[in-house]
Parts: sequence; structure tokens; C-alpha cells
Amino acid sequence: MFDFTATPPLSLYIHIPWCVRKCPYCDFNSHETYGEIPERDYVNALIADLEQDLPAVWGRTLQSVFIGGGTPSLFTPTAMDRILTGVRTCLKLRPDAEITLEANPGTVDRAYFRDLLGTGINRLSLGVQSFQDILLERIGRIHSAAEAIAAMEAARNAGFDNINLDLMFGLPGQTPASAVSDLETAMALQPDHLSWYELTIEPNTPFSRHPPVRPAEDALWNMQQAGNAHLRKGGYKRYEVSAWVRGDSHCRHNLNYWRFGDYLGIGAGAHGKLTDTAARAIIRTVKTRHPRRYLDTAHSAGRIQRRMELTPADAVLEYAMNALRLDGGFSAADFTLATGLPIAAARTAIHAGTSRKLIEHTNGIIRTTARGRRYLDELLQYWLPAGSAHVTSA
Repeated sequence: MFDFTATPPLSLYIHIPWCVRKCPYCDFNSHETYGEIPERDYVNALIADLEQDLPAVWGRTLQSVFIGGGTPSLFTPTAMDRILTGVRTCLKLRPDAEITLEANPGTVDRAYFRDLLGTGINRLSLGVQSFQDILLERIGRIHSAAEAIAAMEAARNAGFDNINLDLMFGLPGQTPASAVSDLETAMALQPDHLSWYELTIEPNTPFSRHPPVRPAEDALWNMQQAGNAHLRKGGYKRYEVSAWVRGDSHCRHNLNYWRFGDYLGIGAGAHGKLTDTAARAIIRTVKTRHPRRYLDTAHSAGRIQRRMELTPADAVLEYAMNALRLDGGFSAADFTLATGLPIAAARTAIHAGTSRKLIEHTNGIIRTTARGRRYLDELLQYWLPAGSAHVTSA
């Protein structure tokens, strides 16, 4: 039984499901645009969706908002302003709330960023993936390296002072040297945050049906090690498996996920997780996935495709899947505060990971070792309830 002593921090995720072209590696709920995007109707649907979620979060304050996709930058700044006005009408935001928008370099310019800044969005995440045109073409991106650089410069010139760049490694035909070259180009642009992660082949994607030729395992490991060293040398500090930061520009929204905080999810296919301290329950929801059906159901209970109440075993596993990604690890008090469970609920898993040198438990902090980070999926097997199927970390 859960026994909560406090309510976790609360964030809001807003999903925009459309893209100009769906990338062959992408398994997110995104849909190519065919004709005009129903921007106004979708904004109305988002606000209606949020209004119906309010009874579950009365009196709580948002610490962050993340607008993801899809390609949210296909929506106009006017639409973003309407969305955020609706959010502010419904919920209280912290004065220093982090408000992030994901943007594709091929869909933006300086005027767009300038107008966007006026909506209250204060953080950008640019999906660059590579600064080499041939690699961008191989993974189906619609922008060029020159457009990626221009987007970063335009965002800075517009006034954004908190920018993340998304980069991938392990791309088809990529070498360790070219991966480091991408990082060098990125670091020369001085982003405040870098998300640097390996391309993975997800089920039910074009790449899973027609797999590209990717670097061998040894090359991937060399790529990662060389890149990590280069990032450290350049003044970036890793705080999560794929997240690197200069100064204190950590992504507060993602940190809330990784620390098992609460979040509302609105939009087609958006996920939510809320803690009901009075009912001693943790509830997960998934909104209707297809944009057309979401638009048809957003004003009713039909917008919720799935609702699930977590068991204690679910909560232990989900906490591990998130918190074990953090370089700083977690304490027994962190675990209990977030899950409402005693650390004894995870003791067997912690012991198994420690004995195999995948986890270290020192000075009250539980964290993955270097080996544990490399074999995180293996480590998570020890957190599975007996008889459960294989799990893959996000």
C-alpha cells in the first residue's frame, strides 16, 4: 500500500502530433501533414482536454510546461499564445516556470523565434540530430546542416538564452571521428544543453522493417566514449544518460520525469501520471492517439484511451527506469517520497545490481556504475516483478 507524505512536483506535457515528414526511426505519435493542419480546432481541443483534467490537480502549481511532438514549430506563435493563455487561465504557473518548445530547424526563422519569445516560451529544443548533410539524408531529416546552424543563430539573436540541441550518434555510415565532428560543431554554437543519444531501431518503424547498416558495437562504444570525453573537455557536465549541461541549465521538465514527479498530458496520445495522496494511488493515463479521433473526443471522457492504476511493483519498476538514468542517483528518502513505499520494496533489486557491479550504494546514494549505464536494460531486469516480461529502458 502506498503511503505518501507529500505531493510530487507537477508538470504539463502538450503534444502536437503533426510533422512535415515522419522520420524512418521515429516511433512517437506523429503524423505527416496532408493539406492544412487544423490549428484552431486543435488548440480548442487542447484547452478542453486540460479543463477536464483540472479536478485531479486542484490547487497545485505547474513547475514546467513542455510542448513536444511531432513538430510543434509547425504551429504559429499565435496558436502557442492561445495555448499558453489557456494554461495560465486553468492553472497556476510558478513565476520562473520552464516553458519549452521543440522546434525543427527546417520550419523556423528569426521572426518566428522573436514572436515565440513573446508568448512566454523561454526554452527551445532544436532537433538537429547531425551537422552533416549526408547523415541527415540517411535518417530522413528535412533540414540541412546550414539550416540547423542558422536556426541556432536565429534563436540566439531573437533573445533565447536557454537552448538545447538534440544530436544522435550511431547513424548509418557514421564513424567515431564524424560523431566527434558533430559535437565540435554543436559546441561551437554554445548551446546551454545538449541531448546526445544513440540512434535506436524501434519496432514498427521503417527502419525496423528495412534496417540501415549501422556502426558495429565496438565503433558505437568508441563513439560514445570519445564523445563523452570531448563534451567534458568542452565544459559540459552529464547529469543523465544522454543529457549534458553548461552551468545550471538542466532541463527541469525532464528532471521531473526522471525523479518520478507528476505530470498532466494533453493532446493526441499524450501520457500523464498523477499521484492521488488521499486515495493512496498513482494513476497513469493515455489520451486518444489519432489526431482526428482526438479532435472528435477532446470535449468528452472519450479522449482518455487508457487509464491504469499502478501497483506497488509497477511503481518500483517505473521509479528505477527513470531514476537509474541520473548520474546523481537517488537516496532512500528520495525513493520513499516519490513512490510512497519504503526502500525495502527495492532492496532485492538493489542487492542484485550491486553484486553484479551494475549499481553502487555508497554514502546513502544509489546510482548506476559506468557498467550499469552501458547495460541499463540488463540492470532493470532485477527490478521486474516475478514472472514479468522483458523491459527496455526509454
